[in-house]
Amino acid sequence: MSAISRSEVEHLARLARIDMSDEELDRMAGQLDAVLDAVAAVAKVATDDVPATSHPVPLTNVTRPDVVRPGLTAEEALAGAPAAEDGRFRVPMILGEEA
Repeated sequence: MSAISRSEVEHLARLARIDMSDEELDRMAGQLDAVLDAVAAVAKVATDDVPATSHPVPLTNVTRPDVVRPGLTAEEALAGAPAAEDGRFRVPMILGEEA
């Protein structure tokens, strides 16, 4: 017995305003039935004493310690800029707005 019928798929398609051929309705009914069977199988296994997980294997972030390193000075950063003004990068005006 199918958990979702072809007529239910047709009704859902109509509500979603999706035009589906007879072949597509039949195929979708089978596919949705398989999805519902899979969800039912998971629901049978899931119990209250099993904690929810987001990943089957515990993950550990691999990070490096923050180390302060020298960076560019403002002058060094602006040295390669096509245009600079008042110690800042100068960029073209957008949307015709005044600064």
